[in-house]
Amino acid sequence: MGDSKSALTSALAAHYSLFRVTERVLLTGHSHQAWPDVGLEAQQRAWLDASELVDGKWERAAEQAARVREGFARLLGDSAENIALGQNTHELVTRWLSALPFRARRRLVTTDGEFHTIRRQLDRLAEEGVEVAKVQARPVDDLADRLARAIDDRTLAVMVSSVLFETAEIVPQLDRVARTCAARGASLLVDAYHHLNVVPFDVQAMGLATAFVTGGGYKYCQLGEGNCFLRVPANTRLRPLLTGWFAEFDALAYANKGIVAYPAGAGAFAGATYDPTSHYRGAAVFDFHVANGLTPERLREISVRQVGLLQREFEALDLDPSAAQLEVIAAERRAGFLAIRTARASELVRALRQESVFADARGDMLRLGPAPYISDAQLRAAIATLSRLIT
Repeated sequence: MGDSKSALTSALAAHYSLFRVTERVLLTGHSHQAWPDVGLEAQQRAWLDASELVDGKWERAAEQAARVREGFARLLGDSAENIALGQNTHELVTRWLSALPFRARRRLVTTDGEFHTIRRQLDRLAEEGVEVAKVQARPVDDLADRLARAIDDRTLAVMVSSVLFETAEIVPQLDRVARTCAARGASLLVDAYHHLNVVPFDVQAMGLATAFVTGGGYKYCQLGEGNCFLRVPANTRLRPLLTGWFAEFDALAYANKGIVAYPAGAGAFAGATYDPTSHYRGAAVFDFHVANGLTPERLREISVRQVGLLQREFEALDLDPSAAQLEVIAAERRAGFLAIRTARASELVRALRQESVFADARGDMLRLGPAPYISDAQLRAAIATLSRLIT
């Protein structure tokens, strides 16, 4: 079994040669994964299409965008028609917020463990008088219960991650939050960025059919920048205040009649003119994953094994807990990276980089995120390097 997995890693690594994944240890799989080499050819094709077709390139760009929507829909167990695309999640989240009925309700519920996209925007809204209720994100075992109890008839929406970005803890029972939101007339937005393509995610199976879901390709999907999505529940009818003219494609007949018209569903959240290069790259990478059988289930199996190896190697160091200690999380409840709490997290990131080991830190949390192109030998070497630097 070990030999077959090593062979898989070696075979995959050959497809990421431009990122030099065999020459350095990229433990940034939870943040910026390497892109497969097919992405470069796709980016070049975007330039060539523009040079050949000039303004006529948009038909081909639309084809790439459709393939990206299909890729995200496949990972969500949903339909491509329910997927809106954006350059980043902030663009999509603010568009979504602008569509909510703030005149009727002005209370938002979230956690104190959200990524900065949501955290900063909600803090700014709170400065302008919007009520923002933050529940403690940890322990995650009963986070859904705490969120559900915080929802009342004044609640406009709930915004919560399905995986905590600092620790990789999977948040269970979000279906309960979805049911409570539905009963109270509130909307639910789930940030799945640290979940998608490293832990299987299915909106139906998870009881999130009525939820909005956002995420993107910068992390585990290997799509790079400019490939983010908002999953919109079927038959949704909202009119974002922050709206781009692409949302008029299905309603152009009204464009000059003083009517701001919107299509139903995800189309209402469309943006405006953008750089389509990212969608060429994204479509090519999604095709690469399909061709190589890199399904969420297979990637989950690889990730669990790799993170488990990192954990065992780190535990074997038997470090003084005051120097560094693991965030203890059961394997089935951990997503795609190992979190190590240490006061020297940022310092260690810099020192590791000097040794060609790439990691990152969030506060006092050192995050080590493997990826399917990283070998077991590289993982062991990374922990050995960390041991030398931390003692």
